[in-house]
Order: sequence, then C-alpha cells, then structure tokens
Amino acid sequence: MIDRAVVVGAGLIGTSIALALREHGVRVGLYDPDARNLRLACDIGAGEAVDPADAGPPADVAVVAAPPAVVPRALLGAQRAGLAHVYTDAASVKAGVVAEAARIGCDMASYVPGHPMGGREKSGPAAARSDLFLGRSWVLCPTAEAGPKAVAAVTELARLCGGEPVAMAPDAHDRAVALVSHAPHVASSAVAARLVEGEAEALRLSGQGVRDVTRIAGGDPGLWTEILGHNPGPVADVLEAMAADLAGAAERLRAEQRGTGGGIRDILERGRAGRDRIPGKHGEPERAASRYTELAVVLPDEPGALGRLFAEVGAAGVNIEDVRMDHSPGQPLGLAQLSVLPEAAGPLAASLKEQGWSVHG
Repeated sequence: MIDRAVVVGAGLIGTSIALALREHGVRVGLYDPDARNLRLACDIGAGEAVDPADAGPPADVAVVAAPPAVVPRALLGAQRAGLAHVYTDAASVKAGVVAEAARIGCDMASYVPGHPMGGREKSGPAAARSDLFLGRSWVLCPTAEAGPKAVAAVTELARLCGGEPVAMAPDAHDRAVALVSHAPHVASSAVAARLVEGEAEALRLSGQGVRDVTRIAGGDPGLWTEILGHNPGPVADVLEAMAADLAGAAERLRAEQRGTGGGIRDILERGRAGRDRIPGKHGEPERAASRYTELAVVLPDEPGALGRLFAEVGAAGVNIEDVRMDHSPGQPLGLAQLSVLPEAAGPLAASLKEQGWSVHG
C-alpha cells in the first residue's frame, strides 16, 4: 500500500520512522528546516532530501514529525503543497493538535492523527533507530471526517515501522499519556532535581535504582516544556494525586520518627500492585514475569562479552525471555540479569559455568 512516503521533521522520531520504512523498501523523502539535521538524516540512510514546495507527484503518505505547536501549520502547508494523499503526525498530544488543525482549515478527511509510543532520552537524528517502535503501541486518533483509505494507510505505516496500532479518541489518548508518560517524566525530573545539591560522597553511592528512576529526566527540557504545556490538565490531575500520596507518606514517616506509629506500607503495596499491571512480554501483565527464573551472570567490561554470553545461551538451546543490565560503579564488570523459563534455569546455569561464566541465582 505504501511505496513512497515523505517525512517532515528529521529529528529522533521522524528519522526513526524513515529508517524503519526504508528497511521495507519504501522510498522516503525527508524535509527539515534545520539543514544539519536533514543532512545527517540523509547521510545515515533515512531517505533523500526533498523540497515540500517542489516534491513531485504526491506520496502515498506524509508524516509530520514535529513538536505539537508546529504540527497544525506544518500539516496545512504540506496539504496545500499536495505533498501526499494521506497525512499523519507523531505529536505526543492529540486533542489540542486536532482542534487547531480543524480550526485553521486542514483537510481532516486525509489526516489521521497518530502517536508512536517509542522514544529515547536522547534527541536528534543521530539517536534514531529503525527498531525504535518495534512492538510498541502506535496510537491512531482518526476523527469522524477521516476516510477509510486514510486510516488504512496510516495503520499500514504503523505496522511497517513495527508498531502495534491502537485506536483511541484524542481526549482519551491525552489522559492515557498523562498517566503513563508525561507525569512520570515530571516525577523522574523531580527525583533527579534532588541530586543537584547532593553531596558528591552520596552520589558516589548511586546504583541502578536511582539510574532507572532518573533515566528519562535526561530528555530535552525545551521539548518537554512544550509537551506538558499542551496537556496541562490531565498531567496536573496525575501530579496532584501523586503529590497527595507523597505528602501522606511523608506524614507517616514523620510520625514514625516521633515514635507515634504511622507506617508507609500502603503506598509501597499499591506501588507494587500498579507496577504489576504494566503489560510485559506479549502484552501479559508484568506480574506474569514472576513465572520466569532470573540468573545473574557476572559480565566483564570488555568488547564482545555480552555477545559471547548471548551466543552461549543460544548454543545451550535456551530462549532469553528478558534481560536487564546492572553496572557496578567504579568496577570493571556488571551483571547481566537473564530471565528464563524455570525448567531451563538449572541446565543453563550448569552450561554457562562449564564455559567459565560466574552464574548466580
């Protein structure tokens, strides 16, 4: 269905979409007002530079991969230039973008709002990956005016990029991403902000826990300021509920400090229950991961070590269900936490030990 596409915006998301489409033989034209981004995206094989005002015959689909405030005008310009037959976007908020697109006169019949749920804490085309959306939800928010051919084309686009299409109304989408993406980013930033004034001695104790919690705080503050500004109500609702939980926890800890009781178990229990609801492998709840056995393998910090480990696990005929890397601060080694089926754990541990690996679990 898609032979040729145009991607407007050669940042992380746009370039990743282009790279994924190229792997399926789709001809991709790229445009970005930032000449450096455009040149780099083309150099890494994401497509060929095009001028939207003179891009030739309409492409099958055009993707506007731009910040939310930019999308409506960029979409209108692309439609007026006849850039494609079908249009979508990749903005992380939808209700305001859709409303503004309709207000300024965009053709809503050929436009299917979208949001691929993939990203990184890094930005720009240098961080792009063709597998960025593999197995990730790709939200589609078609309006009542959207034509069936447009919806089919954008659905195909999502699948070509490895995404799993999910249809949602714009308002429902914005509430959902406030809960699972936008508010967590603010929470991560709040934790990381406490480290600014932390003593160097304390920071030297940083382990994987604080690294996991603060990873997304490394995102571009300018981009996230805009994202949050386009979804303020739903994000504020989540943050207010989160703040109430934290205030309650602080009160209980103060009571514990005074020796008047309290206890903080409630929020910890609810936290674990909430985490268990996050879909894991094959869409099953995270708690289903408890049926796996975890083996910790000591990994030297040297080229090819992880590749050798994976090769020897494969040679043992065992499938790795999940993997997590933990690093030892200041030490030239780490731990590869391998999740495998319980019946495979014993034989795999024995096989790896025979190959000289230090295995625990």
